[in-house]
Amino acid sequence: MAGKRSYGDPCGIARALDVVGERWALLVVRELVLGPKRFTDLKVHLPGIATDVLSQRLRQLEQAGILRATTLAPPASGRAYELTERGRELEPVLHALGRWGSQESFDAARHEMTVDAFAVALSTVFDPSAARGLDASVVVDLDGDRIVTRVHDGRLEVTRGQAEQPDARIETSIAALREVLWRGRPLADAEADGSLVVHGLRTVVRRFLALFPPPAPARTSN
Repeated sequence: MAGKRSYGDPCGIARALDVVGERWALLVVRELVLGPKRFTDLKVHLPGIATDVLSQRLRQLEQAGILRATTLAPPASGRAYELTERGRELEPVLHALGRWGSQESFDAARHEMTVDAFAVALSTVFDPSAARGLDASVVVDLDGDRIVTRVHDGRLEVTRGQAEQPDARIETSIAALREVLWRGRPLADAEADGSLVVHGLRTVVRRFLALFPPPAPARTSN
């Protein structure tokens, strides 16, 4: 890739890092998992990135065939970026890296997770064994955005958009839902203070929330 340093190592890991190993590159990919975004949207959802760095990463990833420029359909319209088929092959890599990283401790976050990051996190910790026999769709309205989750045959699909006749809908914020999913806060408590509202089948919602167990902390040895 023009303008990039290379490890010069024939190992596949090194060659992959030649393409997506620069700072911010994989987070740009993460933000495009649910669909295309404008440059300004990416800048908002990656608040720590400088404008010139984002421009450089987009250019490098486009040159590598990971993403491409596209035009949004009306009424949104405008130039945006989306993952190519080659870029979508990175999704399981993101999940594996997320599983590994979620076991690490972290200091207080400066920014809340984006909706796209949250969608990747759900796929990362999804427990197929807990989904056995469940066939349902749950819409999750998060901070003015929406994701649609579908569970079928022990598999999870997360998309952005609409769902026809979902079994349930959860209206909440990412912060409130993370408290319920991974911080041990009872669902009833979140409903009581209005930070989470359930519409539709409560049995489906309870089953749905149990599909994403908190990751166990990494075990270290001295």
